[in-house]
Amino acid sequence: MDNSPQTYQYELEFTVRDYECDLQGIVNNSVYLNYFEHTRHTFLIGANIDFAQLHLEGIDLVVSRIEVDYRLSLKSGDRFVVRLNILKEGLLRLIFEEDIFILPANKLVAHGKITGVGLKGGRPVKLYDIPGFKELI
Repeated sequence: MDNSPQTYQYELEFTVRDYECDLQGIVNNSVYLNYFEHTRHTFLIGANIDFAQLHLEGIDLVVSRIEVDYRLSLKSGDRFVVRLNILKEGLLRLIFEEDIFILPANKLVAHGKITGVGLKGGRPVKLYDIPGFKELI
């Protein structure tokens, strides 16, 4: 998956900050989840999906599963991009396929598969019943 051979629906560029690194001088594995989350949220906001408004309407978007495959380590000051594709799985699940590439080499650093669902009153909501999602998927 080097050199990003596929196309993506969205991408967001970052730079590693010092405090994201552990004692080994590399980005702590848990920080990659923050990169993935910020990219998903920015993508959804850009698609006019308002988390705060959905919450006021009783709908919460939550992560139900995360899988991450780490390939390379990022270090302080590294520039990188997170690229995202969104897929529908059944009536209830949304899959975010997210890849992190170091720049300018464009080599794959990590691949994440994040499964999300919408909940209303603690119960799953069909994706098409969530405002804004019909146009998204």
